[in-house]
Amino acid sequence: MDWIQVLVLSLVQGLTEFLPVSSSAHLILVPELMGWKDQGLAFDIAVHLGTLIAVLGYFRAELLQMLVGFRQVLKGQLLSFEAKLMCYIAFATLPVGLCGLLFKNFVATTLRSPLVIAFTTLAFGLLLGVADRWGRKNRLEQSLNWQDIVMIGCSQAISLIPGTSRSGITLSAGLFMGLTREAAARFSFLLSIPVIILAGGLEAFSLLRAAAPFEWGSLGLGVMLSGLSGYFCIHYFLKLLNKYGLFPFVLYRLGLGIFLLFTFLPRSGFIT
Repeated sequence: MDWIQVLVLSLVQGLTEFLPVSSSAHLILVPELMGWKDQGLAFDIAVHLGTLIAVLGYFRAELLQMLVGFRQVLKGQLLSFEAKLMCYIAFATLPVGLCGLLFKNFVATTLRSPLVIAFTTLAFGLLLGVADRWGRKNRLEQSLNWQDIVMIGCSQAISLIPGTSRSGITLSAGLFMGLTREAAARFSFLLSIPVIILAGGLEAFSLLRAAAPFEWGSLGLGVMLSGLSGYFCIHYFLKLLNKYGLFPFVLYRLGLGIFLLFTFLPRSGFIT
């Protein structure tokens, strides 16, 4: 990989991992549209590690409080909100973890298609717009209950389909449950931590079995750039979310979906 490809793909991952536009779709589409060779599994793991470091760093205080709360529960003290939130995050990760194990090969082959991405980008972009427009937006994370967690966790499993956007579908679910935009976004970002760890762990295991050579310079640069861009993306997204809402991302998804349909539908053979 040359440095331009490393720079572009690292920034793409850092920005799109936390925005409701689908990072997996962009990591598939950018090389496809630019005519680049696939960046490979090792680089994908590296840039996901960067975004993991970003979210861990940004929410370090909240994560520490969750660990302290969980430790207090183990000592027999009352279940605090922070400990309950940690349990919620773990439980909401189960559906996507199970579906990932069951359908990993199907998702990585059959569904890894520009046309699939085009349709999911459009469909879930519209869903995001509906959720943002009609969600009550009057609840905070402290009001979450097990019914909310089941709904958000099951919706996250759908994000295995490329183009859906993990942050987009969990944001939509949170808004439909009545959470404020910021509360839904914060929970979505915290929910990304175990998902990135699980997905990265599975990919790393596959990579170690393949015993492929690594470009350590490219991987290190990818971790750094995706981490920095991911951190600033979280910060400014949360600051600007209530001011501008999610409508700009809905428009972006609709524009991208239409562009992809016009670009790849003629190549598919459906239109001659």
